[in-house]
Amino acid sequence: MRDQVDAGVRARAVRAALGDEPFDLLLSGGRVVDVGTGELRLADVGVVGQLVASVHPPGRRDDAAEVVDCAGTHIAPGLIDMHVHFESSMLTPGAYASAVAPRGTTTVFCDPHELANVAGVDGVRYAVEASRGLPVRFIVQAPSCVPPQPGLELSGHDLDAGDVALMLAWPEVGGLAEVMDMLGVLGADDRMVGVVKAGLDSGKLVSGHAAGLGPAQLQAYLCAGIESDHEVFFQGDVLARLRAGLTVELRGMIDGLLPEVVAHLAALPELPAHLVLCTDDLFAGTLLREGGIDHLVRRLVAYGMPPARAIRAATYHSAYRLGRPDLGLVAAGRLADLVVLDDLLSFHAREVYAGGVRIARDGRLLVPCADAPAEPPLKTVRLGPLSPGDFVLRLPPVGTEADGVGAPAVAPPRRRARLRSVHGIISTAWGEVDVDVEAGGVVVPRGHILQAVVHRHGRVPPTVQMALVSGWGDTWDGAIATTVSHDTHNLVVFGRDPEDMAVAANAVIATDGGVAVASGGSVLAQIALPIAGILSDRPAAEVARAQEHLLLAARAIGLPEGVLSQPLMQVFASTLACLPGPHVTDLGLMDGTTGELVAGPVLAGSASL
Repeated sequence: MRDQVDAGVRARAVRAALGDEPFDLLLSGGRVVDVGTGELRLADVGVVGQLVASVHPPGRRDDAAEVVDCAGTHIAPGLIDMHVHFESSMLTPGAYASAVAPRGTTTVFCDPHELANVAGVDGVRYAVEASRGLPVRFIVQAPSCVPPQPGLELSGHDLDAGDVALMLAWPEVGGLAEVMDMLGVLGADDRMVGVVKAGLDSGKLVSGHAAGLGPAQLQAYLCAGIESDHEVFFQGDVLARLRAGLTVELRGMIDGLLPEVVAHLAALPELPAHLVLCTDDLFAGTLLREGGIDHLVRRLVAYGMPPARAIRAATYHSAYRLGRPDLGLVAAGRLADLVVLDDLLSFHAREVYAGGVRIARDGRLLVPCADAPAEPPLKTVRLGPLSPGDFVLRLPPVGTEADGVGAPAVAPPRRRARLRSVHGIISTAWGEVDVDVEAGGVVVPRGHILQAVVHRHGRVPPTVQMALVSGWGDTWDGAIATTVSHDTHNLVVFGRDPEDMAVAANAVIATDGGVAVASGGSVLAQIALPIAGILSDRPAAEVARAQEHLLLAARAIGLPEGVLSQPLMQVFASTLACLPGPHVTDLGLMDGTTGELVAGPVLAGSASL
């Protein structure tokens, strides 16, 4: 659906293009990045209202209400982020727009499934309403998997095909968001068949999430109606998905993959039109310090991709995918979403225009960027205080039914046990570890920490589910607690010491959501996230500072760098049940590869000493 353009504005643009009326704005002397032809050509750009009225040879016209000297610059279309959860920034829509607009992003295709997992349809309605009238265009998607893995995790709401169809009928909604229940799709689960059918019946886009799918599974996933994927973790993933026919929403989360991606794309006869760019999940601090789509474009160019190609993937291809012929190109009749760049290497936005209005200059926002009136979901952490005893991993006595055998008359206490563990960060595998047991509680062995997950939405009793995890560093001197835990956003706590774990958890509970780092029985750093337990109501710069303090504190207690460019994101993504491998959720230990809950941590044959 195009943005509405007043008939009078369009008529004025026609007259201005013919030379019968002056432009409102003339960008003069720049070099247009023509993402349609791949050329960089000298041209002036005339604007009337929110439309580009003319792109013509330089110096031919000077009749405009305002003339901007763009000599030595490049003029490109506004950037389009093709897959983003703005909630991962911890910012509301207005604060998010204030962070990305000065860097040249003028459109985001956003999936508010984080809000939906907490507040259901009302959470999505909040995202739609709060984003109205912002200088960045929010095209919202209808979350498809709330929760992503039913039976393996619980979120605040369960959305079915009827709920999805309701959201897809809203004019602000541009499609069905990433279908994360891959096993449900491939296994023809009734819920997922209905949800995907609602997306297809709407005539809007159907986006995917194909983490870990093999060649035959990718083919089946496409046959089910899924059109795109952004889950690129391994060498060769991008090319495999492009060849399969999925639109690849290339993200920069794992920077080490990008050189290979650029090399593979360079070897192709053409740049695939079904390659677009996205950010997926970025903190406010990252957006302000490094950028979003602009940062990804810079890195692709630095790794050898021609600038016009990188910008094409972030603009023209995205507009084509969205079915928006009014976006993505500096051309007459398109919306005047424009970025004036100092050069194509630094990709520094000297000026940014949205719908013909100058919204930013040299990184500074020039227009108001506040949320529209909307009702945010508040008071969503339904937990009372937790005690240190809640964070002791307790094992049943030897020979009880938890071991799979009949319970003896008197069950002897354990002194040693062999347990299942979860090894790895994001990409996980099952591990085994021998542990000492004292008074029924596991002594956390070296190289391991505890991960605890507690249901916080009030739908079931808040049982503390725990497991040993490894690959998170050898020494931890503290704990991290968060209600930002993709995708169901239950309370998650990492640590070795039960007292520190309780201190961090209770700090988060007391602020009705957020993130806290504790050590030595005290809170070292904290951010309050009262909106759905995942968003701050503060400005972007303030949230960014709090995130930086959190990261410094987390590193100080032992959080490793890991595989992602944002180490804290590894904490927040640790419970992703939609990824292959083992994970801990609020329902217990589960295996994302098989889609099953695991009986418990004790391995068969484990005995006391």
